[in-house]
Amino acid sequence: MLLRPYQEVAIEDAGKALDKHSNTIVVAPTGAGKTIMLSALIKNRYQNNKSVLVLQHRDELVSQNSIKFNKINPDISTSIVDGSQKNWNGDVVFSMVQTLSRENNLSTMRPIDMLVIDESHHAAAESYKKVINKVRTDNPKSEIIGFTATPNRGDKKGLRNVFNNCSHQIEVATLIREGFLVKPKAFVIDVGVEIDLNHVRKTVDDFDMSEVEKIMNTTVINERIIKEWKEKASGRKTIVFCSTVRHAQDVLEKFKDNNIIANMVTGETPREERKQILEDLEHGDTQVVVNVAVLTEGFDAPPVSCIILNRPCSYKSTMVQMIGRGLRTVDPEIYPGVIKKDCIVLDFGCSILTHGSIDDRVDLDGSDKLTEGQGPEKSCPECHADVPLNSKECPLCGFIFGSNKVTSTISEFMMTEFELLQHSPFRWIDMTGSGKMMMASGFNGFGIIATVGENSIGIVKKKNGQVRTVAIGTKEQAIAASDDFLREIESTDAAKKTKRWLNEPLSQKQRDHLSLQGMEVSSFDFSFNKYKGACWLNYLWNKSVIDNVVKKNGYKYAA
Repeated sequence: MLLRPYQEVAIEDAGKALDKHSNTIVVAPTGAGKTIMLSALIKNRYQNNKSVLVLQHRDELVSQNSIKFNKINPDISTSIVDGSQKNWNGDVVFSMVQTLSRENNLSTMRPIDMLVIDESHHAAAESYKKVINKVRTDNPKSEIIGFTATPNRGDKKGLRNVFNNCSHQIEVATLIREGFLVKPKAFVIDVGVEIDLNHVRKTVDDFDMSEVEKIMNTTVINERIIKEWKEKASGRKTIVFCSTVRHAQDVLEKFKDNNIIANMVTGETPREERKQILEDLEHGDTQVVVNVAVLTEGFDAPPVSCIILNRPCSYKSTMVQMIGRGLRTVDPEIYPGVIKKDCIVLDFGCSILTHGSIDDRVDLDGSDKLTEGQGPEKSCPECHADVPLNSKECPLCGFIFGSNKVTSTISEFMMTEFELLQHSPFRWIDMTGSGKMMMASGFNGFGIIATVGENSIGIVKKKNGQVRTVAIGTKEQAIAASDDFLREIESTDAAKKTKRWLNEPLSQKQRDHLSLQGMEVSSFDFSFNKYKGACWLNYLWNKSVIDNVVKKNGYKYAA
């Protein structure tokens, strides 16, 4: 498997930080591929007779991460320690912190050489402290690395006692530029509450939401929400964040009064009922789900393409989590007929005006240039942690290095098609000379990017597998999904552009096969090399299936 470029940089920086400090944290937003990165890092640093522990905060993540790790590193043995099994025999052990932190389980833990903490913003909790202290007591030379999307905790408990540096911050904007997340289109809606919200009392975790409700739960504002949604996001799958249950109920009724299929989840919603509501949003007729701080973390419904912030966010991390619920791309095979190119963000609570960015380095207006990742190059004056040079906010204590107020509505910030293809380790061939069909072939499969009208389609096939669609949307999304597929199935050697056979002349055998497919290539056409021949043969051998995908009509637009 081949890592994405930013993943390679992040892993390299993390390795350097571990060599220097024996600990580090990597900030990686949802969609960055944290499990892939931690799996790659473990592989890079793994040695025989060394023990690795991967710590998660939810049961389902234990099994998910273990399965993913086994696919990436089949030669490294794994085992699980959770509520149902206690197996320490694997070279890499996956465990849930709530289980492991119990004294009877903690006492059985073997000395650990490397501790990996998934969602490491939880590391300040007592359960994590118990495990971390045990690891450090048993092995003072142990390495500790954390991965998280939102390092700054709402309770302001810093992570400085666990990590003294942040080795790398992957930007949300990077994932958007490279097509792995859709771009947000943000609108700050002025409903005359900004001054009042600025005077709302703050609690330990957030604003006093009962005060927020008094300000924002009015007939005028609730009707304005419906008006703006109809104008800017009508028909989109939508999540609305409200201040209180009563606030959410009133907003819900406004949607229903306008014949919009809507539902609500709160902390009191029974588990099975909540599951069904979210299933109806993801795959059914439900258009809108209103909630109260329930869907900020650990929930993803890719078809959602509108987020309504109907409350202020005291902490940037909360805002990022909320907006992040709408940035996932869709898999057309899981969501047939759904095309998602962007996510509308309707901000009625002035959070964007307060925080100004969706990550720590790139403003919402997209004014910053794409930069490669870099290791720690400056010290935080508050907690003295080493952090990446361009950080505007310390990931470990929340110190603000400078103002990052937003000045305009978000604009497009995408890498160009050429830039994306240049970043690919594979050679993409323009099959028709028009740029409407690009193709890359490896030893284990191929990828095609076909542009039809306003949409581009990512089409792939694994050797001896079926032709399938991995993306329908922008060209950036199609390139990202197709390239990612090839990265997953090919090795480093297969992808090297300098491979000699890529530039060798077309073989006679290839020429004969092309002729059988009705394509004659002149012996004087020296541009038609062996690699281009392989691409054309892969296309011609699968032409009928590919053409059916390309010609398919009737897509339903989600964005």
